[in-house]
Amino acid sequence: KGMKARRQVRSFVAAGSNLDPEPHLLRALDLLAGKIQVLGVSPFYRTRPLERPDQPDFLNGAFLVETGLPPREFKFGVLREIEAALGRTRGADPHQARTLDLDLVLYGEVVLREEGLILPDPEILERPFLALPLLDLDPGLVLPGRGKPLADLVPAAWRKTLEPDEEFTRELRRRWKP
Repeated sequence: KGMKARRQVRSFVAAGSNLDPEPHLLRALDLLAGKIQVLGVSPFYRTRPLERPDQPDFLNGAFLVETGLPPREFKFGVLREIEAALGRTRGADPHQARTLDLDLVLYGEVVLREEGLILPDPEILERPFLALPLLDLDPGLVLPGRGKPLADLVPAAWRKTLEPDEEFTRELRRRWKP
């Protein structure tokens, strides 16, 4: 049977790490770009771990990608595989320090609520380190199911809470060739 070319869907992947984050995020971008089309790399921000102030800071940002894979397959077949390849283990503690977090937070216009997969990710509206990188990549982004631009849904004050790590962002973008 001939493989039918699937429509490419513009999606956003949130990326974060607080264990030796620079090499893990650089490698994650390499692995991701080897599997799908990476269209953009947001600034990455240094953030305090919310639930565990004793842990090292996170580096958080997002990648704009295009994929022909369905959302579940993309999340579990690609993103989770890259996490595992880079030493991520998922234990009972959801707030443990991690080498890598890759989350599918937006997938085209899809609104979905399934076991283990909610799109758009509801935490976008709760966490500056998720919302701001998306706005960096697409200032006019409209959240599916909300009908309003993301910029109108998040407090302007959030911008003051996060400092981009410009040096690391430059290094990441140098590695990525569109």
